Amino acid sequence: MTTDAEQGSELRIPLSRERLLRAAIKIADDGGLESLTMRRLAEQVGAEAMSLYYHVANKEEVLDGIAEVVVTEINDVVDRIDLPTAGADWKKAVRERILAARQVLLRHPWAPRVLESRTNTSLAVLRYYDALIGIMHDGGFSWDLAHHALHALGSRALGFAQELFDPSSGAGDPDQTAALQSMAGQLPNLVGMLAEVVHDDPDSTLGWCDDQTEFEFGIDLLLDGLDRMRERT
Repeated sequence: MTTDAEQGSELRIPLSRERLLRAAIKIADDGGLESLTMRRLAEQVGAEAMSLYYHVANKEEVLDGIAEVVVTEINDVVDRIDLPTAGADWKKAVRERILAARQVLLRHPWAPRVLESRTNTSLAVLRYYDALIGIMHDGGFSWDLAHHALHALGSRALGFAQELFDPSSGAGDPDQTAALQSMAGQLPNLVGMLAEVVHDDPDSTLGWCDDQTEFEFGIDLLLDGLDRMRERT
């Protein structure tokens, strides 16, 4: 006869690195990256905190792992895109892949911060860029121009825009708005511009100015410029 304790043991899901990483992603998705701690991760999987270290050395290894999982998810999505890539068709193929990658990041809005902070480039990231380079080369890019293109695209190639600063940390805060307006004499052009800027689609936003409209505006400028250079080479 099987006891209740034995049944519980039989039903318990074994702890593994993959299970830990999936649990870490859920924590970050639900509460943001700040909520991801080793203690919280242990609670999520119903284990003692020390048992996690049999599978991940530390939090940095967790962050490396969840970055790899997210980019693998991106690769799974973009690999299903089937578009011609020869000649001028390269631009639509690259655009579709980048926007598909962005949709994955919008499901994990914490991921750009993790990707920016990694010191080692994962195989999943290299696979993603290898495919982009292949599309450009099919479209007529020289290896040199493809190299320039990756530098020009920067993080946009992966679906997000890096920003130098965030003047809106507290956007919508009356005190922040008043403080900004008080600087109009010193910064008339910046304050005038920000007074007109409206980002009205928060669900498409990965950063202060990294909403879908701004992202596509930047991508289209870059891809159009690169296509003109391709035609001249």
